[in-house]
Amino acid sequence: MKLWGKASPSPRKSPYRPQTAQPAPEGHGTDAAIAAFHYHQGRIRPRVPLVKLIASALTIGTGGSGGREGPIAQIGAGFGSFAARLFRLPVAECRILMAAGMGAGVAAIFRAPLAGALFAAEVLYCSADFEASVIVPAALASTTSYCTFGMAFGWTPLFDLPPELVEAMTFREPLQLLPYFLLAVFMAILAMIYTRTFYGMVGAFRRLKLPRHIKPAVGALATGAVGLVLFRMFGQDQRVLGVLSFGYGTLQDAIAAAPHGQHDLSLATLFIIVALGKILTTALSIGSGGSGGVFGPSMVIGGCGGGALGFFLHSRWPDLVPHPASFAIVGMAGFFAAAGKTPISTLVIVSEMTGSYGLLLPTLWVSVLAFLLSDEQSIYRSQVASRSLSPAHQGDYIREALAGLQVKEFLESPQHIPTVRSDARFAEVVDVLNKTGCHGLPVVDRDGRYAGMVSLEEVILAYRIPFVESAIIAADLMRSDVAPLQPEDRLDQALELFARSDQQVLPVVDGTPAMRVIGLVKRADISRAYLHRVHGIPGSGGSGDARPAVKPDSSGEERPS
Repeated sequence: MKLWGKASPSPRKSPYRPQTAQPAPEGHGTDAAIAAFHYHQGRIRPRVPLVKLIASALTIGTGGSGGREGPIAQIGAGFGSFAARLFRLPVAECRILMAAGMGAGVAAIFRAPLAGALFAAEVLYCSADFEASVIVPAALASTTSYCTFGMAFGWTPLFDLPPELVEAMTFREPLQLLPYFLLAVFMAILAMIYTRTFYGMVGAFRRLKLPRHIKPAVGALATGAVGLVLFRMFGQDQRVLGVLSFGYGTLQDAIAAAPHGQHDLSLATLFIIVALGKILTTALSIGSGGSGGVFGPSMVIGGCGGGALGFFLHSRWPDLVPHPASFAIVGMAGFFAAAGKTPISTLVIVSEMTGSYGLLLPTLWVSVLAFLLSDEQSIYRSQVASRSLSPAHQGDYIREALAGLQVKEFLESPQHIPTVRSDARFAEVVDVLNKTGCHGLPVVDRDGRYAGMVSLEEVILAYRIPFVESAIIAADLMRSDVAPLQPEDRLDQALELFARSDQQVLPVVDGTPAMRVIGLVKRADISRAYLHRVHGIPGSGGSGDARPAVKPDSSGEERPS
């Protein structure tokens, strides 16, 4: 069990990271979009949306067990990434636009605009963390996509609930939370089975020594065989074919089925077999390399599994479970909250898909409990535990840790700063570098004004050219575009300046028009300051433990601090 908001103690490997990237058509596209956000700077190849569209149509259209949200999420994310490239947006905005496109796709295909915006911000992490900067752009994109889709295909919810059924399911009795607790436990267990079966099948097909393009055909054959066997076992009952393709027809039957006393247990058996069969066929269809989503099958698994438990509990406690359909609807949300680690967006998406908020309270109860009771395994392996562990935000947390420190805290007014004049000969530059042991030296003009930096790398390159060092002066070696630091600069600003200039050492000037060099700061000084601030490691820079970048010894020569 994990605590609300607690980060996973061990990172999970993602099959979509660069070193193990899969071809664009394979797998469930939402995970690839999450990987693009964290590990690929929000960039998706322009051809991916078209290839994913065709591959998913072939997989799902031929009976493969998969959902539409995975392909449409990756397609929407691909268009968002393409738009960011088209307008040459920065990396941070590229990530946001890509995530907004992912949410817009989910909002349209499930007719759930609010859920699409929340899903895009929540699905990126396996904890309770949100990508807050995504919500507003994703809300605008989701509204636009939902309206566009609605004008073409209508405005009715995905699942049609008769008014009398909605009235019968409305939550009015707090004691009903007790059987809903059992539902949360059941959904958490079912989600663990789902994730382990899915990635177990992924691993099995990767180890299978067959050509990559043959493996999806093997998975499709096995999927069809499972469907055929179950169809024969249940007397050619059409509902059992929900293990193939979308399966929404069987899910609609699970929601609309009315209790019939002695037939309740037979319905419970049917729906639990569909739920377990859907786990297997989804693992075979998508885990073998087919293209499709895992959210749609999750709705069928959770709805049928919840409906099965609802019929069983109704036969035992009809007063506490007045209608099993409520368990089917709440089960959809609880199951995916546990499997996808998205309790809030799943709560909303199920309410919008059914067009009813009468079960909002028990859905919230079951979704949060199932999320807390679930283990660390998620159906989306590219999720990270929190923002602090995402490559997309590592620089933000370093900047926050260093924001309270200033460059002046690293200076103790040394008696002599190692500098060279712009007209100094090559031999003099080498001599000063040898004495200081620094990776760079400030260059000053005749008036002592800062002019640029000479790096150790430039000196080494010049030294390798025979008969040239006698003609070279410091002005020939220096870079005049290296901006100096000032005592009042924050260390996070210094860190950015180090990155832009690609220097190991930067000069500190007095901030007056004379631009006198008053010290040097090394990149290593900032690293020590960060360790001191975040981990409390002694000997680092910072308030109360300041160190000069260059400190003179008793002989007047400089040595590293």
